[in-house]
Amino acid sequence: MTNLSKNAVTVLERRYLARNEASELIETPEGMFRRVADAIAEGDKNYDPNADVAALSEKFYKMMTDLLFMPNSPTLMNAGKPLGQLSACFVLPVADSMPEIFEAVKNAALIHKSGGGTGFSFSRLRPSGATVRSTGGVASGPISFMKVFNAATEAVKQGGTRRGANMGILRVDHPDILDFIQCKKDNSEITNFNISVGLTEKFMEAVERNAEYDLIDPRDKSVVARKNARAVFDLIVDMAWNNGEPGIVFLDRMNRDNVVRAVAGEIESTNPCGEQPLLPYESCNLGSLNLARMLREQDGKYEIDYALLGETVDTAVHFLDNVIEVNKYPLPQIEEMTLATRKIGLGVMGFADMLYRLGIPYNSEEGIETANDVMGFINNRAHAASIALGQKRGAFPLYEQSTLAAEGKPYRNATCTTIAPTGTISIICGASSGVEPLFALSFVRNVMDDDELPQVDPYFAEVAKREGFYSDALMRRIAKEGTLAHIDEVPEHVKRVFVTAHDISPKYHIRMQSAFQRHTDNAVSKTVNFRNEATREEVAEVFMLAYKLGCKGVTIYRDGSRSGQVLYVGDKKKDTAEEPAPARALLPRPRPEITRGITEKVVIGCGNLYVTVNYDDTGICEVFANLGRAGGCPSQSEATSRLISTALRAGMDVDAIIEQLKGIRCLSTVRQRATNPNIKVLSCPDAIGKVLEKVARIKAQEDAERLHSDVLLPIEKEPLTDECEVVEGQTMAAGMPCPECGAKLEHEGGCVICRACGYSKCG
Repeated sequence: MTNLSKNAVTVLERRYLARNEASELIETPEGMFRRVADAIAEGDKNYDPNADVAALSEKFYKMMTDLLFMPNSPTLMNAGKPLGQLSACFVLPVADSMPEIFEAVKNAALIHKSGGGTGFSFSRLRPSGATVRSTGGVASGPISFMKVFNAATEAVKQGGTRRGANMGILRVDHPDILDFIQCKKDNSEITNFNISVGLTEKFMEAVERNAEYDLIDPRDKSVVARKNARAVFDLIVDMAWNNGEPGIVFLDRMNRDNVVRAVAGEIESTNPCGEQPLLPYESCNLGSLNLARMLREQDGKYEIDYALLGETVDTAVHFLDNVIEVNKYPLPQIEEMTLATRKIGLGVMGFADMLYRLGIPYNSEEGIETANDVMGFINNRAHAASIALGQKRGAFPLYEQSTLAAEGKPYRNATCTTIAPTGTISIICGASSGVEPLFALSFVRNVMDDDELPQVDPYFAEVAKREGFYSDALMRRIAKEGTLAHIDEVPEHVKRVFVTAHDISPKYHIRMQSAFQRHTDNAVSKTVNFRNEATREEVAEVFMLAYKLGCKGVTIYRDGSRSGQVLYVGDKKKDTAEEPAPARALLPRPRPEITRGITEKVVIGCGNLYVTVNYDDTGICEVFANLGRAGGCPSQSEATSRLISTALRAGMDVDAIIEQLKGIRCLSTVRQRATNPNIKVLSCPDAIGKVLEKVARIKAQEDAERLHSDVLLPIEKEPLTDECEVVEGQTMAAGMPCPECGAKLEHEGGCVICRACGYSKCG
């Protein structure tokens, strides 16, 4: 296929394409799409044994290879494979007893291992200090148990490709709400969670009146205290201004649209990025339409191709409903609940690209109107497609007890649309993410020999060349400034259309989110980007506007607000209201007196390389690499080993080091590898990385066993495999270097992603 960019192929090879036991690629991008199409088409046989699944598979294959639609990552990774877990989003209940809490911990680990993310509400847990009748002690409260979930997530790396991600929600009327709001004030705490405060309509009305509201004990619903709502709201604002967390979700609105509330109960939580409200044990299967491909050129101008868009919606709904059929669910309770409601979440990506080609500014009334028109069309067409499927296959099992039954139309799916972040799949499609504006039109990527190459949005480059103002020097300047606003060489009519995230006022961010929410069954994942100098009052204004405009939640991020942020779009602010503290120099800890580890012989192009990796209770602390005979480059191996050892003892994440080492090639080794079956590596650094990875697993197994024995985690012990690895957590923030490729991370769709390689903090 010719549609994939070089960057897309790199992401696919790194994360999605099948590999053998030696970690060698055994699948092409075409093979992956064929595998997925074949597997999902098989779902038709559940309703018609004689269904023409070959023709349907070809239809699905073409939709994906034409980059019109892409399913969520677990479907691309696991469809047609033994694991077969295809869902991205899960919510697990956390009840107020020790057995039920740790059952949720175990279930979360199983879900993370299978490639999914989990959401939890901790609102049912008794507050800290409450009496525990069975022991006579006092409860430690929701925050302490969140840390247990966080530690368990730290111990699972999802299939070698996706890291565990969680959403933690606490109702604003829980007695421990003040502690929860501030639980991520320190960026090193609870690193595997996004957190959001569950707001109620009563609370928001009290905020507007500057009145008090009740804090309620979740066990007996008694009022235990009263707080000033405005003061609590201001604390949420302050923490969000400080580092982007917590976000907010509006629980009453989510339950207003909960079509099975009467029979299945209330929605308490969402998936990790907030766009998918789910009932306990429910999962959702997501996929996104590429709006950048839903255009046709007419007389030199682009217009929306609604015929193509409608046909793709129909096929995508069919695809997602079939995902539910062929999915292998990680828990029987999840299978039961998912089949009862059959929720799907069809969303979009490439909206910013679409606006550029239509010549419409994102921050304009025409932009808002376009969002209303496009998403309104998609939502209506998706509902019609679901009803058509329901007429053939039957409505979802809880339909008769749902609010949809009043319509008299047999909906196949309880929900049809969701706006999810599309970080990695939008890279595959070469599109902007979700409904976000572009973060930057141009950025500079460092390559070998200190050369710098500007990476430019393709359509902007096309326009710049057509209008006669393109030059590498100008693209570098745009990358440095991060906006076209003050660049005289760019015509005003181009500046007006090609706006980026920080050109757009927070109000327009929220208005755009509201426009999409108006036509979305579930919710919209979007980040409201603020410049560094934004005030707390501006953050408060956005939260209130989200409330007034009908959003179901909102996440904000103020540029540079994470203390770890080291890179910025444009020049770093020199005169800000609050200068960040100077970065502390990292010094390696002393080498421990006693270590344990392994030495492994690895065959390379120059002979035998002996790699020794040692560790103590704190972590991996040193690496030695010695050649068994003369030749090769022993001085470089020694230097590499010393630098790795220094970095490890200074606290650098071992997984990040492994990612930098693995895959480095040496001509001598690669050349001889073709004829020598004993050579399993690409170079000395690649060999060191693989031995480091092995020792990291051994160390992690020891840590996990110690954790299990210390806190009695009821998680079954399994031999470490590629599907269950242990990694160290780290706090990632926009502007920081990607831990996998070094490019700049972006805060997008309620998560942190790398547009260069597809890394995602949220998995």
